[in-house]
Amino acid sequence: MDPFATLGIPRTFTVDLPALEKTHRELSRALHPDRYVDAGATERRAALSKAVEVNEAWRIVRDPIRRADALLALAGVATGEEARSTASPEFLMEMLEQREALAEAKQARDLEAVRKMATSVEAQAAEVERALGEGFAAGKAQELAGKLAELRFYRRFLDEVSLIEDELAA
Repeated sequence: MDPFATLGIPRTFTVDLPALEKTHRELSRALHPDRYVDAGATERRAALSKAVEVNEAWRIVRDPIRRADALLALAGVATGEEARSTASPEFLMEMLEQREALAEAKQARDLEAVRKMATSVEAQAAEVERALGEGFAAGKAQELAGKLAELRFYRRFLDEVSLIEDELAA
């Protein structure tokens, strides 16, 4: 499935999410099962199938990682586990050090240090998203698997931070 075609938008990494959300709502409204109550079984199934496809496309396109994954797949670039292994050794070492620092801050129950690390990683993730947008716009999909791997690491780090914040704030 091409989530971009399903939603009727260009295949780009940089998307206008508020406008896209409006498009999604309009498509969902048009495909809602209540509109097909009097239709034949085949037409109802087709509408339901299309509604499911629209919802999945929206879930993919609104998430930067899944969006980049879809764009890479559409460009014939390895995604998933293959793409994760493309992060540079330097980056992996940096992430290991950041995770160790996070574990130490958690152990010390230093919520301020945890939040400071989160702010830094959020900025790094935003920079990677910007680089992905520029790379896709320039037609350099073949070179972006490493950036996507970095974004995945940042997301996991921030997910861990959220759990730690919840734990320390309790």
